[in-house]
Amino acid sequence: MIAVTEGVLRPDLPLRVLSVMVVVGLVPTLLWRRTRPLLMLVIAFGVSELVPLVAGDASAEMYTTAYLLLLPYALFRWGSGREVVAGSAVVLAKFCLQLAFDGFGSTDAVGGFAVLFSVGALGAALRYRAGARAREFEQVRMLERERLARDLHDTVAHHVSAMAIRAQAGLATASRPGGAVDALRVIEAEASRTLTEMRTMVRALRGGAPADLAPSPGVGDLERLAGREGPGPAVDVHLECQLDGLPPSVGTAVYRLAQESVTNARKHARNVTRVEVRVTADDTSVRLRVSDDGDTGPLRPGAAPGYGIIGMVERAHLLGGTFEAAPGPGRGWTVTAVLPRSGAA
Repeated sequence: MIAVTEGVLRPDLPLRVLSVMVVVGLVPTLLWRRTRPLLMLVIAFGVSELVPLVAGDASAEMYTTAYLLLLPYALFRWGSGREVVAGSAVVLAKFCLQLAFDGFGSTDAVGGFAVLFSVGALGAALRYRAGARAREFEQVRMLERERLARDLHDTVAHHVSAMAIRAQAGLATASRPGGAVDALRVIEAEASRTLTEMRTMVRALRGGAPADLAPSPGVGDLERLAGREGPGPAVDVHLECQLDGLPPSVGTAVYRLAQESVTNARKHARNVTRVEVRVTADDTSVRLRVSDDGDTGPLRPGAAPGYGIIGMVERAHLLGGTFEAAPGPGRGWTVTAVLPRSGAA
């Protein structure tokens, strides 16, 4: 519509009908500027140069053709590296032809080059910004996947390990109906907890809920780990200070680290009878220590190392803390984690 209006209002325009038809006919090139930027630019710049060459007058080019500047922008915004180089050569060739045959002055030449350069720079800048945002989103996605992997490992593995231990106890006490019934009750309870936590996590994921809605126990939940569960070792929990006011991230990390350490002691430690969980804190840090009295040595036969230690190291480092798992001074293993009380890395 604008091209037709310009054709009507410019009686000095040579080959008026042809010029309007060319300008209108090149509009569809904008539809494929993202998928075929180089091809559309070559077609548009090549065809638009025909009218001035046929008319032999630079004034034959319509002002409405300014919309074709979207094509160099699209080339730098969505084109590949080779397409950018080839398209730049086409634009430069057209610019040089206009300087040589259309008699542009130095002012017009500098202005035209500045416009073309600005359009290309804008496309390149937005391309870089989009790429940076895509890389940032990918990094966030990977971090979220790692967080979910840690939560799944810490929640599901803990309860499944408890069920496995109880199942072994049930097999060992199959001759005593009472012992087998007790084992089945514990297995049922652990399975129910596992399903509840899994459903909570799935609900948060499917509903697009924030990560904070995922299961997030804190230091106050450490008492769940205390006691003796069947054939497993007794677990003693000691909180030697006031831990109120801890950030949720720190409280959750302390609980998950203690939970995974207790699970490892039950699964892998040999001849272990007692596991001690001790939490202390001062004004700047929170310290977790989990130790057992088992034999120091390799894993039980048939046991394979998993991702528990890796997940615990990641949890501590994400909060700017430290983590260490090593044989104890006397016997057994000792896990030590020190986290900043503020929860900031």
